[in-house]
Amino acid sequence: MAKTHILKTVQPFFSEVKNGIKTFEHRRNDRGFQVGDEICLQEYDAKNNSYSGDQIWGIITYILKDRVGLDAEFCVFGFKQKTFDGEIVTS
Repeated sequence: MAKTHILKTVQPFFSEVKNGIKTFEHRRNDRGFQVGDEICLQEYDAKNNSYSGDQIWGIITYILKDRVGLDAEFCVFGFKQKTFDGEIVTS
């Protein structure tokens, strides 16, 4: 069953995702990320310890884990952005 993961995302990474430049995340895999899971990236200002309210929704399409050079606690996942009504954003 697919999960939804809500993730803090700081600048400049949030803008790079929003602009379609960055289509992957390198994260600690303490949530058991799986292909098909939804993500909600929330813009977070670490300096002020606050959220802007801006969000990006996506769906995980690929997971890289348990590879040489990648710490066992981490994964890299690719994702595609979704619109508010659930459509996949294409470039």
